[in-house]
Amino acid sequence: MFKTFMNRYGTPLTTGFFIVSGVTGVALFFHWGPTAFHPIHEWLSMVLLAPFVLHLVKNWTSLVNYARRKTLYVPLIIAFAGCIPFFFQAPSGHAGNRQTAFMALPVLEHAPLALLAPLVHTDADALVHRLQAQGYTVSSADQTLDDIAKASGHPVNDTVVAVLQRPHDHGGPGDGSGHGGHHQHPEQHQD
Repeated sequence: MFKTFMNRYGTPLTTGFFIVSGVTGVALFFHWGPTAFHPIHEWLSMVLLAPFVLHLVKNWTSLVNYARRKTLYVPLIIAFAGCIPFFFQAPSGHAGNRQTAFMALPVLEHAPLALLAPLVHTDADALVHRLQAQGYTVSSADQTLDDIAKASGHPVNDTVVAVLQRPHDHGGPGDGSGHGGHHQHPEQHQD
């Protein structure tokens, strides 16, 4: 039964998960698509390991033959050598951006709206109204994002994103931000 399952589903499952991993990987590389692509790429790449193992078991004889003919080693060396430069990059790449975000998140979570408003080019009252328009429970600009998230039943990360989003991303020019939904700052991308 296991052999039948491997023969029937090993390669198709590997193909399906590889397509998802490839598409989300390309989208992340070019900063396209929704932020959901990042966890999709990470988690489904981990799930891809199971059908990959099935594929290896199913094709074990062929793999051994590649090894005997020494045609397996060059592709493996090339693949592993391709990873080496990434260990010597300056931390200004995507990993550095992610580390910076992880360090900044606790600061943002515990800051009151009144202090965050200038960072997003608006005033405290407009920021309160912007969050309320998105369904958050906000009673004053003295509340922290952590307090607002708890009161609203939302994850604090979503609340941080709601504050940092450009106004036209969620409410358009009429959200009271005072900037008509346009900023002069470069697009921020999430990894």
